[in-house]
Amino acid sequence: MQDLDILQEFLIESAENLSRLDHEMVELERRPQDRDLLASIFRTIHTIKGTCGFFGYQRLEAIAHITENILNELRNGTRDLDTPLASLLLAAVDAIKKILASIETNQTEGDVFEGGLLSDLELAWRHPEQMTALPPAPAAAPPLAPTASLPVAQAAEPPPALVREPEAHATLRVDVGLLDRLMNLVGELVLTRNQVLQYNAAQDDIVLNGISHRLNLITAELQERVMKTRMQPVSRIFNQFPRVVRDLATALNKQITLEIEGAETELDRTLVEAIKDPLTHIVRNSCDHGIEAPEERLRQGKPAGGRLALRAFHEGGQVNIEIADDGAGIDPQRIRAKVIERGILSAEQVARLSDREVVNLVFLPGFSTAQAVTKVSGRGVGMDVVRTHIEGIGGTVELQSRPGQGTTLLIRIPLTLAIVPGLLVNAGGERFVIPQLSLHELIRLEGDAARNAIEFVHATPVFRRRNVLLPVADLCQILNLPAQRNAEELNIVIVQVDGRRFGLIVDAINDTEEIVVKPLWHELKSLNCYAGATIMGDGGIALILDVAGIGVRSGVIAHSGQTATANEAVEPAGGSIDSR
Repeated sequence: MQDLDILQEFLIESAENLSRLDHEMVELERRPQDRDLLASIFRTIHTIKGTCGFFGYQRLEAIAHITENILNELRNGTRDLDTPLASLLLAAVDAIKKILASIETNQTEGDVFEGGLLSDLELAWRHPEQMTALPPAPAAAPPLAPTASLPVAQAAEPPPALVREPEAHATLRVDVGLLDRLMNLVGELVLTRNQVLQYNAAQDDIVLNGISHRLNLITAELQERVMKTRMQPVSRIFNQFPRVVRDLATALNKQITLEIEGAETELDRTLVEAIKDPLTHIVRNSCDHGIEAPEERLRQGKPAGGRLALRAFHEGGQVNIEIADDGAGIDPQRIRAKVIERGILSAEQVARLSDREVVNLVFLPGFSTAQAVTKVSGRGVGMDVVRTHIEGIGGTVELQSRPGQGTTLLIRIPLTLAIVPGLLVNAGGERFVIPQLSLHELIRLEGDAARNAIEFVHATPVFRRRNVLLPVADLCQILNLPAQRNAEELNIVIVQVDGRRFGLIVDAINDTEEIVVKPLWHELKSLNCYAGATIMGDGGIALILDVAGIGVRSGVIAHSGQTATANEAVEPAGGSIDSR
């Protein structure tokens, strides 16, 4: 049992180091004279070699030993790093990962013997002058496949690239299941806090008021601290992309430079896992048919090498992830022709769409403008799955493209899904929650202003807001509930989906409150208008509205994700409260 514990520690430590090693190896190709980088790579392989020898894993030790010898020569300056050697070293890292995955599963090195790799490594070490052929790049995996990643790679969170691990006594590994349970308990505490605050508001007790105030402060701080324990930097995902881009560029005979910014940006670990596949698909798309081949770029007056930028940053209480390339962009006319050819829309319908709306048709299931199917993309699967994945975690996807200049895709996701702020509204005698991320503006009208506020354009109800026609929908009508509102009052919640806005008419608007998100019952999961449920301070249940689903159900949002507005004008993002 003690040996198994030691083995587990070895696997966890190796996973942390190897998850960083791909990024370091690609960086080493760009900076072959970086001594600190070489030293870090050498230490990782040296540690693995020494420990696997202790356990008797001879194949793993052999690969690590020869790899260490080559790295030692690079470190000492007795040989230079070139592309064939870098590819061979990356192949050695892949073999080490594969063997460690087998050890993680059944404590053996597996059945496949890497004899060819050992021979190549031996040749590279003893006879470097004979290394002339470039080893083939690993075959690219299909986008968004449900493929199982290495168990060892999931053992622990990798640190940001090129940053040394903190001292052992300053950190403590905690089981993820324990953190999840702790977060659930904090959620229950938040519910109890809300109940106490609601009860205290109806009492006139000085002592109870002081106790509830103290409970509120402690709960808020505990909630913040526990959420921080679940936060992980997006470098956990970003660090894999230098290797992905390098291999794709080699396979596609392209020159692509990857720029990463904001890798230290943190969000909840469950969201880190959820965005991994969508981001991978987008990066692969950009490399395959976003960035042109060098000769094509030169004909267009561009540099031969393309640029792909990954950027993460916090804004407005959420995390923004931006993927931008300077490639060919998306041609709206080409999409228009494809949509008509496939019978998705008629020529008349397509003519009414703006270029922005046309470009966003790439999110339709099965849609692709690729002229040929490649190993990487072109089958028309992926972009609709990307949007479904992101919207499934409460996020949004926004696409902007300029033909010949490039494409930018912006993903906005909440920091966490466990506890979120929301606006409480009433409709048909029931309480509902609108997530604060979807809110843009609250409007309350009275008297004649309320009675004459709603106009109709082609049978579509609209509200004239600062000389811009905004489509509106009645929440009671959408959910088949009897309206319970004063005819002299009109409450409109302006919500935003994918950069477009529409108004939601409700019976009453209450206060904002932090809510604990609970999953829907099985019977309600098929409904697209609810995103979850929460327990209120009085013990009652309120359903959390899925704003995108409400928009689709009401008809103000098309299934492609665009708003069926009577006026194409869109105001800048921001929020305000207008009471007239």
